[in-house]
Amino acid sequence: MKILQISGRNLEVTPALRDHVTAKLERLDRLGDGLEARVVMAVRESKESSRKHRVEIQVHVPGGMIRSEEHHADMYAAVDLAVDTLERQLHRFRSRYLHHHADHHPEPLPHQEDAPEDTQPEIVRTKSFALRPMTPEDAVLQMEALGHDFFVFVDASDQHTAVVYRRRDGNYGLITPRV
Repeated sequence: MKILQISGRNLEVTPALRDHVTAKLERLDRLGDGLEARVVMAVRESKESSRKHRVEIQVHVPGGMIRSEEHHADMYAAVDLAVDTLERQLHRFRSRYLHHHADHHPEPLPHQEDAPEDTQPEIVRTKSFALRPMTPEDAVLQMEALGHDFFVFVDASDQHTAVVYRRRDGNYGLITPRV
């Protein structure tokens, strides 16, 4: 796995920490050739000491991106947890998406970050990203790979914008706006 960037927020990324991340991600090479990863490690003030260290790993895959985020009291343990989560997601992605779409490898989509938790109803961030035509089933796979609760896409059948979302009962919903 090619590591594009390892960065720290409120943290200096030491050579030992960089080596640990590199070694852990190298074991995922068997899950895909040419995968690219970005790693962001952060230390933050938290009432819960078990959530002090945060590790976020983003991996570009054909047709999108897979993201893993974990928290722990120890940065090395947070890295281990994030890589384990990422490995499970890559296994799921590989078995569901790559085998189903073996002949179709579109460009990766830009990453949509989760909106920060805020109790006040104000727009604090604006994102724009490229939409590509896909079926609702493909959109569900992409949503699951990203770990999001919803996903905006262009429906390949009618070229209209649509949204898939995870319902409380574990099923999925599809929103198709009427103009």
